[in-house]
Amino acid sequence: MNYQDILEIRADKRFGKPTIKGTRISVYDVLNWLSNGMSREDIKSDFEEITDKMIDACLAYAADKERRLISVQ
Repeated sequence: MNYQDILEIRADKRFGKPTIKGTRISVYDVLNWLSNGMSREDIKSDFEEITDKMIDACLAYAADKERRLISVQ
């Protein structure tokens, strides 16, 4: 998945944290909701602008970031 099509990092939005394009919802927000037990359906019902593809992009970003951290060590 090419998460760059869905996510953006802008210095003027959420202090430069990665967010879903067109929203102020950060990757951290989505990951935090999932880790606290919210289902995809819960997230999509609370935030109607979020799609499964956007949630997948957040997960792909986190996996890629983890992979890059491991390869540096």
